Amino acid sequence: QVQLVESGGGLVQAGGSLRLSCAASGRTISSYAVGWFRQVPGKERELVAAISWIGSSTYYTDSVKGRFTISRDNAKNTLYLQMTSLKPEDTAVYYCAANVPRKGSGYIATLGFEYDYWGQGTQVTVSS
Repeated sequence: QVQLVESGGGLVQAGGSLRLSCAASGRTISSYAVGWFRQVPGKERELVAAISWIGSSTYYTDSVKGRFTISRDNAKNTLYLQMTSLKPEDTAVYYCAANVPRKGSGYIATLGFEYDYWGQGTQVTVSS
């Protein structure tokens, strides 16, 4: 079992950048496919970006393509989400999540129920 702890959220002006980190403990993050979700009150949790188990595939939701980059440092056991050109609509609680790869090394899990482990979330607020 892996434990996930996010950090790096905060308040930033539109057009600014933030880098979220997700530190894993208990097991190595290289054993999992991982992703970043976000949620605003009253809306469903949305997958923002994900990376497959061996890192051969990535996914980005359309609204963040070209602005966000997901990466993983297995040596540091940490997942990152680099966010640039932030917009007020990016305001949300961001969660990192990990899933046990069940459908092959290149599979990208896009649904919340496919993820087995979650962090507690970190708030990102983008002011206009």
